[in-house]
Amino acid sequence: MPNLFPDSTSQSDGKSTALRPVAAVARAATLLDLLAVAPDGLGTNELARQLGVNPSNASRLLGTLRAAGLVDRGVGDGPWRLGLHLVALADHALSALDVRELARPAMRQLATETGETVTLSVAAGGESVTVEFVPGVGSVVSVAQLGRPSVAHATATGKVMLAFGGVPLPQGELEIFTERTITQRKALAAEVKSARSRGYAEAVGEREEDLVGLAVPIIGAGSRLIAILGLQGPESRLTEKRRAAVVPALLEAAADVATALGAAPR
Repeated sequence: MPNLFPDSTSQSDGKSTALRPVAAVARAATLLDLLAVAPDGLGTNELARQLGVNPSNASRLLGTLRAAGLVDRGVGDGPWRLGLHLVALADHALSALDVRELARPAMRQLATETGETVTLSVAAGGESVTVEFVPGVGSVVSVAQLGRPSVAHATATGKVMLAFGGVPLPQGELEIFTERTITQRKALAAEVKSARSRGYAEAVGEREEDLVGLAVPIIGAGSRLIAILGLQGPESRLTEKRRAAVVPALLEAAADVATALGAAPR
């Protein structure tokens, strides 16, 4: 268990000031960490042993945390577990995170590695909208545009929305953009099923001629789709063989962003 409150010094106007931890707070933080890695919970005596305190002190600490909703237990003398109030606290913390800011390092690295344009999209009104992009060094002119919505049946990000965002297949006639645009709902359903199975979607010349798009979901805590990371470039470069080669890097980058946003590490 890491020391959450290590002694340290900082320099201010030439003077050093020691950071003195509050013992009770440090024990409370350690207790929460112990429960976090114990899916079946822990009893009072076991927590006391691991904290290095006597059971009566552990019991008082647990009672204080329980009153705040940070821990709870079953009926009677059941094992202690993390409390539901932590979920609300986590939601507030996550809502303050800027997905664009957290995604930029991974996006820049991916653009450097592949030479292609990397995009970040978020859900809006049942479709995905581009909120950030990093042009690749191999791109003369990028077609990525901030605020540009996807097309569910004709873009990789749109297919990810269908596969992972809980969005139903579009109704009515599917608009034709190129000769390779999917126009049959049965074919689209099969494409979405495939994307869900392999963990990414692709669109080859389906919205714009010669434009290839790859997209993967960024899944956060609670298996919720937070954003979509995409890669796009000309078909002359993103051939079938090269797409297979860059997909692992795209999946890795999306997983790194998801971890930064609070999802469990892979």
